[in-house]
Amino acid sequence: MWLFMAVLSAFFAGVTAILAKCGIRKTDSDVATALRTAVVLAFSWLMVLVAGSFRTIGAVSGTSLVFLVLSGFATGASWICYFKALSMGDVNKVVPIDKSSTVLSVLLAMIFFHETDALAAELLGTALLGVGILLMVEKKQGGAGERDGRWIVYAVLSAVFASLTSILAKVGISGVESNLGTAIRTCVVLVMAWGIVFARGKQAQLRTLDRRELVFIALSGVATGASWLCYYYAIQNGSVSVVVPIDKLSILVSVLFSRLVFHETLSARARLGLALMVAGTLLMAIFA
Repeated sequence: MWLFMAVLSAFFAGVTAILAKCGIRKTDSDVATALRTAVVLAFSWLMVLVAGSFRTIGAVSGTSLVFLVLSGFATGASWICYFKALSMGDVNKVVPIDKSSTVLSVLLAMIFFHETDALAAELLGTALLGVGILLMVEKKQGGAGERDGRWIVYAVLSAVFASLTSILAKVGISGVESNLGTAIRTCVVLVMAWGIVFARGKQAQLRTLDRRELVFIALSGVATGASWLCYYYAIQNGSVSVVVPIDKLSILVSVLFSRLVFHETLSARARLGLALMVAGTLLMAIFA
């Protein structure tokens, strides 16, 4: 069951990138992140109520709460960087770098959780992922943010924070019902996201939001909520070094829809990189 949930997580995560890109063409990325986090929060607590998880809130230990909060901060930082990068660069360029968090997540899982039952497969898969990512990241000609490489910096930071999220969440969600754990950490992300909006004085932009983009932002929030619920169920019941690579197969969904929606194409080098990333992911998922 947890493998199936990991696959669903990948699908919803891939759709999220496309919906979010549609919602930040004119809307500031920080404002969009804060708005979609509110949607994710509502979605998360709705699932808590439906699943009856609220009754278990008293059983959450202090240690779990601390790590869930830390995971929330890491997620918030990752989101802010990710959507900033998406607002500057192509989906096909940003998503592969973001997915490089898989490499660090797997290595950290080996160190902290001793997930080394299939060490050779995990190391080879990680190597394939790393090479694939390097091949997919090509120099892009475009706007100012694209030319000076700022989108790459944001994408890399997104990957680093995302990898920390996986490890912190694995510790924090231990003994905590997965829906409840997701809802708690989303509260932290919401506070962080809106804190940045107000700290940067961007709240005035809420009055001039494009309604069409607002719909896409909301839909991306729903997709994110669905992805999270599936992902943290899988992490709670499965192996981090298997769940994380499967989740990162969302890149296939993102690439497919970016071709259909934005008409973004992959060069021969990028296609080879994508194939290596998929091969590395499947290798870890099958043998780990």
